[in-house]
Amino acid sequence: MSGAINDDSYEIEVLVEKAREAQKLAYAPYSNFKVGASLLTVDGNVFTGSNVENTTYGLSICAERVVAAKAVSEGYRDFKVLVVVGDSDEPITPCGACRQFLLEFDPKMTVVMVGKEKRKEMTVAELLPHYFLRKEKNNE
Repeated sequence: MSGAINDDSYEIEVLVEKAREAQKLAYAPYSNFKVGASLLTVDGNVFTGSNVENTTYGLSICAERVVAAKAVSEGYRDFKVLVVVGDSDEPITPCGACRQFLLEFDPKMTVVMVGKEKRKEMTVAELLPHYFLRKEKNNE
């Protein structure tokens, strides 16, 4: 965990900076594409994570799932904003597995996707239309 940010004063820029710091810690010897993420919980806690690759690509884990798993393992389940950063020109988007993983917690969570110079902001539900959840979680 990286600390807490007061809900009234948090800024996306702080989350982007924390994601960039996490990106430096990525383990990406195969793709050389380092990804960082930061996650703001509804009560103001911030978690960070980076991608971790493996020789067997299927065992690699994306930064988005790393950061969500860190938060969940610390007892947090209510997320407000996820920031994901990469070094591509265009904003980096979560993969399909990450989109479904994040839906488990809140389809309305904001995802800020950041490239070298451009940004894009969407909800998880917008990233994965026609999603499915357990019936009691699906409020749509």
